[in-house]
Amino acid sequence: MKKTDSRYHSFIQILHEELIPAMGCTEPISLAYGAAKAREVLGKEPEKVLVEASGNIIKNVKSVVVPNTGGLKGIEAAAAAGIVAGKSEKILEVIAQVSDEQKTAIRAYMDTHEIKVRPAEGDVVFDIILTMTAGSDTVKLRICDYHTNIVLIERNGEVLMTADGTTDAGDAEGLTDHSCLSVEAIVDFVESMDVNDVREMVERQIEYNYAIAQEGMKNDYGANVGKVLKKSYGDDVKFRARYMAAAGSDARMNGCEMPVIIVSGSGNQGITASVPVIEYAKELKVSQETLLRAVTLSDLLAIHMKTGIGRLSAYCGAVCAGCAAGAAISWLNGGGLREISHTLVNSLATISGMVCDGAKASCAAKIAASVDAGIMGWQMFREGQQFYGGDGIVTKGVENTIGNVGRLGRLGMRETDREILRIMTGQSDPQ
Repeated sequence: MKKTDSRYHSFIQILHEELIPAMGCTEPISLAYGAAKAREVLGKEPEKVLVEASGNIIKNVKSVVVPNTGGLKGIEAAAAAGIVAGKSEKILEVIAQVSDEQKTAIRAYMDTHEIKVRPAEGDVVFDIILTMTAGSDTVKLRICDYHTNIVLIERNGEVLMTADGTTDAGDAEGLTDHSCLSVEAIVDFVESMDVNDVREMVERQIEYNYAIAQEGMKNDYGANVGKVLKKSYGDDVKFRARYMAAAGSDARMNGCEMPVIIVSGSGNQGITASVPVIEYAKELKVSQETLLRAVTLSDLLAIHMKTGIGRLSAYCGAVCAGCAAGAAISWLNGGGLREISHTLVNSLATISGMVCDGAKASCAAKIAASVDAGIMGWQMFREGQQFYGGDGIVTKGVENTIGNVGRLGRLGMRETDREILRIMTGQSDPQ
């Protein structure tokens, strides 16, 4: 693909939009970002806070530790952290710098102020509406579609900022159109691109995400899935790829204050798309340029597969990233478009349908399973084995199968998503 091709510049822009730093699970951090911004507009500490959140936000914030809060969990903690200690100009690193005094103040604020949480009305999958009141002043702020997309700010009924429209899946308002993405185009781009066009952002992803994986292996986080895998299976590269990625999630889901580079709005997906590829690159002793191409390939494939599903759903996003990592590992081992395509189909056929039941310690185990499926998909095709069109959700052609997965995650699992939320919030069976 030549630089004169309009898709080339779209791919670069997509990477710039996707590969951004975040500290902690991105849903509570998005909420903290909105709370910090709303407090700035209010101009003083709010006396009352109302958080209206879509089901997927509630699901992904409920059980995960909000970093730099001393182990607090939940929507109330994320909002309080943003109000007390947030710096909105840091965006998804909004609470990256919190003093011990501020940690104490966050707890105190939660104890002495009213923070109400209720489900948002409507069907927008990603929706956060914050209403803050102090005396006679009120500020309302809304984030929807993706984590940094503020679409409304009102102060005392006056609209200070608004943006048009919301979307349900695919490309969110304000982001580069993803319709240019295909497996063939991505492989063409990665093999022909000027590496310097992606070097800074991908090298930062490699540095950040591998560092948190190492941290997860060193210290005690959550269920320590990475350590369990290493102890159980050993150090062969196919196991290192799994346990190092899992360890990054162990740390991230359980309060580690190190930043990660996200993919498709998710730090777990950013870790899953990069760390297994890094491990195989180290094993194969490839050049830095080859490593950068391989991680870029994994990132773009993960983004492509996730686009049809949407940012949040009942479909575990680690599946797309793990399958993408398997395809990039295939490429590192000499595979081309044919091998990459079959790796994706084999792995998607194996693990599609794993549910997302919120952000929490078990995400690390789901990452390990997804990476395993990605690697197995590659090894199957290397041994001359594959799944064929008509086998379940597999349809002949990789793009058709990816389209089926998008349909499954976006449409087919809507009721699954609602039932997961009912289970997580203790609601009775509507039947």
